[in-house]
Amino acid sequence: MSFMELANNRQSDRAFAAQEVSRKDLLKCVQAAQLAPSACNSQPWKFIVIDNAEVLKQAGEAISNNPLGINKFAETAPVLVAVVEEPATLMPKIQGKVPSNRWAQFDLGSATEHFCLQAAELGLSTCIMGAFNEEALKDLLGVPEDRRIFVMLAVGYPSGTIRTKVRKELNAIHCFNKYDA
Repeated sequence: MSFMELANNRQSDRAFAAQEVSRKDLLKCVQAAQLAPSACNSQPWKFIVIDNAEVLKQAGEAISNNPLGINKFAETAPVLVAVVEEPATLMPKIQGKVPSNRWAQFDLGSATEHFCLQAAELGLSTCIMGAFNEEALKDLLGVPEDRRIFVMLAVGYPSGTIRTKVRKELNAIHCFNKYDA
């Protein structure tokens, strides 16, 4: 499929078919994430793929037990993935000279999207979740205290069909050469 077809087919699903996801396909998704660009090639990510039934149950509970009370569907996802922010290794001459460095977060977003697009190409569906009980997940998954779980992903085969995307008009989200209100 073309890239535009792939981008159109990728959607956030909150219900999944009762079908096992192969580790081979999950590793393809991680491999796609591995190819994402990162500042100074720092690759500040680690993907913890959760497919063990008992760990899935506990992780799903830690995700649904969040301050916003959302993401209850995580308790039934066939696979969950923790995207962990690892220390970025930027060139020494850059470090400390940029007061608010958010490159690692941009890099993590790129890697996460690579994972999700590869999943879509394989017929899988994903949902990126930002609300979860991070401390409970870190304890469960053995994530060091000095690391951060950036996002959680739910992964599985979709139980529904591809929905029509609702997006702003193209002319509302772009301009050339200067900001145009």
